[in-house]
Amino acid sequence: QVQVVESGGGLVQPGGSLRLYCAASGNIVRIYSMGWYRQAPGKQRELVASIISGGSTTYAESVKGRFTISRDTAKNTVYLQMNSLKPEDTAVYYCNLKNVVLLIPPPRDYWGQGTQVTVSS
Repeated sequence: QVQVVESGGGLVQPGGSLRLYCAASGNIVRIYSMGWYRQAPGKQRELVASIISGGSTTYAESVKGRFTISRDTAKNTVYLQMNSLKPEDTAVYYCNLKNVVLLIPPPRDYWGQGTQVTVSS
């Protein structure tokens, strides 16, 4: 089994910063892609940022220049540094792991439980 634990959400004022953490544990051999999605009330879940094992990153246009994703492959951990936060960034943020290679195949995808980010004055 694989456990995915997120932390780092909270309430912050506009212009502030937060850092999200996501750590995966279990019988993991390697993880191809680690990323963050978010879902605001009444909206569809959307990709925020992702990073593959080679280090290439993808960002939503709305967060480019403000958010930075990074990963520690040895620790199966992904981080999302969020700066210059705006009220429209308010959402539940979900960690996503794609193509997780396990000791027992086949590879699978996993989601975290979600962490609330609220940007408000």
